[in-house]
Amino acid sequence: MKKLTTQSPSFQAELKALLAFETAQNPEIDRIVADICADVQKRGDAALIEYTNRFDGTSAQTIADLILTQDDLQAAFERLQPEIQTALKTAAARVESYHQRQKMESWTYEDEDGTLLGQQIIPLDRVGIYVPGGKAAYPSSVIMNAMPAHVAGVKEIIMVVPTPKGERNDIVLAAAFVAGVTKVFTVGGAQAVAALAYGTESVPQVDKITGPGNAFVAAAKRRVFGVVGIDMVAGPSEILVIADGTTPADWVAMDLFSQAEHDEIAQAILIGTSQPYLDEVQAAMNRLIETMPRRDIIEASLGNRGAMILAKDLDEACEIANYISPEHLELSVENPQEWAKKIRHAGAIFMGRYTSESLGDYCAGPNHVLPTSRTARFSSPLGTYDFQKRSSLIQVSEQGAQKLGKIASVLAHGESLTAHARAAEFRLKD
Repeated sequence: MKKLTTQSPSFQAELKALLAFETAQNPEIDRIVADICADVQKRGDAALIEYTNRFDGTSAQTIADLILTQDDLQAAFERLQPEIQTALKTAAARVESYHQRQKMESWTYEDEDGTLLGQQIIPLDRVGIYVPGGKAAYPSSVIMNAMPAHVAGVKEIIMVVPTPKGERNDIVLAAAFVAGVTKVFTVGGAQAVAALAYGTESVPQVDKITGPGNAFVAAAKRRVFGVVGIDMVAGPSEILVIADGTTPADWVAMDLFSQAEHDEIAQAILIGTSQPYLDEVQAAMNRLIETMPRRDIIEASLGNRGAMILAKDLDEACEIANYISPEHLELSVENPQEWAKKIRHAGAIFMGRYTSESLGDYCAGPNHVLPTSRTARFSSPLGTYDFQKRSSLIQVSEQGAQKLGKIASVLAHGESLTAHARAAEFRLKD
């Protein structure tokens, strides 16, 4: 891991270089994705079958070979060991409970002249959730994407998940059963995103697509945005740990590993206020890496984008965290709730030494679909509100029309929109 100190004159430049990640569209990937999306839009199921067989190494003959029903999902759940069934149900219940508290409700009020104003909250009709199926299985992603949609009142939740060489993962399908997914299509990549966005003979068009994926999925989500809504274009996973030296070094080392093992371009950063403690964590990492099945990925990730930063104090550490705006921020410090008040930008804040980021990934309750690549400066975690939309309510009384009509008339004439003005004026008594 790179070693940085805030006392270095070049610290800001070094930090900026560390965080640099090319999120712009890759022209070649974009060209390929554009062709795939256009083909799926034109040929529907036939194109979907062809691309799935080509990219996933499957041998589907018809679209029926790529569809799983509720019965299939229930069967996958029933094949699991009881402890896995319980873990899935418990995690889903916790996620549901948290997201119930995010649910927006409709409201109205009347002003002094009897005009009614308000906001009507409506769930989306149908959503698509993308679940990765490459280097690892992600049942947690199923729960985190489907459960808030379920809580919001979405009637149909369509899941797409790639199954390389046709291998279907029971725990992923069981998670879909537990989280109330309506139907599953075993397709992935840009072709799955296109099918959800445009619809095919068998895949229904959705209103919004959520869930992470590779560069091709990200490019496809960018391309179809506007035809459908999307949650975000996610970058590599990130963790930033601020440690005051009171947490066992082994714990912090493993927390850094927990994100590094996702991908060679994931990012793990530790900010400490004591060089001896940073050295202690480094020694723990050197020892613990020997026990990691995904050692090669972890070492590549830490070598490519990992860092240890020595800060003069926790105030400075928090300012650095606000600049980094991480996806996951661990405050592994004394009095974490007080230090959390200094954090302005983070996808999720994990407070205290017992709060490992991995608990948030699976079962704490809040959503693990979080803004990456510094986008926490202006965006938020996936939530129930992402599956609800708002309509304004306006019912103007006769008395209200007399007051509002005159105001509208003046402003409309000011914009030279005569019909706007007259529409308001027709309702005036004088």
